[in-house]
Amino acid sequence: MIDPFKRLARKGLFLFDPETAHGMSIAALKSGLVPACQITPDPRLRQTVAGLTFENPLGMAAGYDKNAEVPEALLKLGFGFTEIGTVTPKPQSGNPRPRIFRLVEDDAVINRLGFNNEGHEAAFGRLAALSGKGIVGVNIGANKDSDDRIADYVAGIRRFHSVARYFTANISSPNTPGLRDLQARESLAALLSSVLAARDEMAATSGRKVPVFLKIAPDLTEEGMDDIAAEALSHALDGLIVSNTTLSRDGLKDQRQAKEAGGLSGVPLFEKSTAVLARMRKRVGPALPIIGVGGVSSAETALEKIKAGADLVQLYSCMVYEGPGLPGDIVRGLSKLMDREKAGTIGELRDSRLDYWAARKV
Repeated sequence: MIDPFKRLARKGLFLFDPETAHGMSIAALKSGLVPACQITPDPRLRQTVAGLTFENPLGMAAGYDKNAEVPEALLKLGFGFTEIGTVTPKPQSGNPRPRIFRLVEDDAVINRLGFNNEGHEAAFGRLAALSGKGIVGVNIGANKDSDDRIADYVAGIRRFHSVARYFTANISSPNTPGLRDLQARESLAALLSSVLAARDEMAATSGRKVPVFLKIAPDLTEEGMDDIAAEALSHALDGLIVSNTTLSRDGLKDQRQAKEAGGLSGVPLFEKSTAVLARMRKRVGPALPIIGVGGVSSAETALEKIKAGADLVQLYSCMVYEGPGLPGDIVRGLSKLMDREKAGTIGELRDSRLDYWAARKV
């Protein structure tokens, strides 16, 4: 239940179009107007994934802080990690506005932003100036007009290797024409070979091997999931992020906004993305790290992702509706759920409902 203060704040923000409201929230975080979250660290929530130690399993997904303007402010809200981007080599304006749509009845968002961002150099400058505390990942993509999209991902690895704690290769946004084609097996093999070779080359000179994750779509066939799992394992990828937004509009109440083109995120994505997550866990086995994202709105839904096979979870869209107090609420809620589950570490609960979710309809 949203409290009266949050309801009033949300009503005020919702007077503005979604993109303007987003800009206002970034400005508020920059200015320090949003108070930091006071959380007592819970060692049961701490775990090491892909060689990185996370104080808690909740992260801010890419898409909110596209240009690395507020990573430290986001970490102060209670997130265990945050991910900037998607960033492309050259700045680009993205698709025409309006391009973000609220589906209030569904606690959902449709966006067709199209990788709007200020480019590598702007984001790099901001990340290089950070204090170095906290885990900040860099989500890399390709320019819409690129003649060589794989080269764009390689450029991202090279540019951000010194400042990224981990990378995410985003090949699953539905808003850049042809981008999801990189999920096809032959294209994916070429991409992973080039990206991981660049990472290894940078590691050889720096002495620091930055993990690389692959962010995939929820709108995959069983064969498509087979192919991604096979390539991830054969290339020794560091992990998967499951999943990006969906093109599906099944079960939405707001049929007017549902007609808008773009990727759907928020609460309606939870079931589909969690089922795909479990299917991918079945395919890749227990060792490969997976970050679950899609419809996380509470401690209960965050824990359900973990029970379905995720090591870590991310959110974004649900914070549009619940406000900046949500990450703190979720992390505190996870501690309470650990008491209920009588678990010594949150990792003990991973996969405990894997079979249930793997059998769910996608």
